[in-house]
Amino acid sequence: MSDPRLAIIPGRFDKVKRIIAVSSGKGGVGKSMVAVALALALRDKGRVVGLLDLDFTSPSTHVILGVEGLVPHEERGITPPVTHGLHYMSIVHYSTDEPVPLRGADASNAIIELLAITRWEALDYLIIDMPPGIGDATLDMIRLIPRIEFLVVTTPSRLAYESVRKLLVLLRDQKVPTIGVLENIAMEHTEYIEAETRKTGARYVGRIDFDASVEASIGHPKELEKTKLFKRLQAIISSL
Repeated sequence: MSDPRLAIIPGRFDKVKRIIAVSSGKGGVGKSMVAVALALALRDKGRVVGLLDLDFTSPSTHVILGVEGLVPHEERGITPPVTHGLHYMSIVHYSTDEPVPLRGADASNAIIELLAITRWEALDYLIIDMPPGIGDATLDMIRLIPRIEFLVVTTPSRLAYESVRKLLVLLRDQKVPTIGVLENIAMEHTEYIEAETRKTGARYVGRIDFDASVEASIGHPKELEKTKLFKRLQAIISSL
């Protein structure tokens, strides 16, 4: 018997103009920070923006935003609450920041449930903080969400990029629109990531230098907006 929730999900995004999944081949590359900063930068451009934290393994966007105790409105589904000018949905609304040890079919079921019950208002952008890697969650999102585009984050590390390369190949083979690769936390400038990205046929979006002030901005979005990371993303979004 088919899952009736699957028929509901596409319609949940009818009012969303663009859906950007911020993804990475592995954790520790600043993916969640980029997702939050991107959402805030688009908001500052006057766009109506949603932020969906789907990183069940370690949700952290609420920590970066410094929010707690948000309660979604429930009426024929869930309407995400608004915080810092963002329509914000996360598993922590229900898990109370406790671990969510999901795997395999359970993880897919949780994603399907969250996508099916969430009612997004009219948005210019929905930014999705994806789980790291190329496992079931990524495949589920490709299958379930119409018009999804991927922005892939890496560091200059060759090990980090090897995971990213596999993700890029997957997206290419599945014919999923890919905005490109963003090189984050660059300590020194090399051409390695840009050159390797172009070999896959993907676009190199740009480089964000290491900024020690980013760590201190966690929990304080106003301080995040003063960082080099935020200012660099402001410059980059015009090309997205």
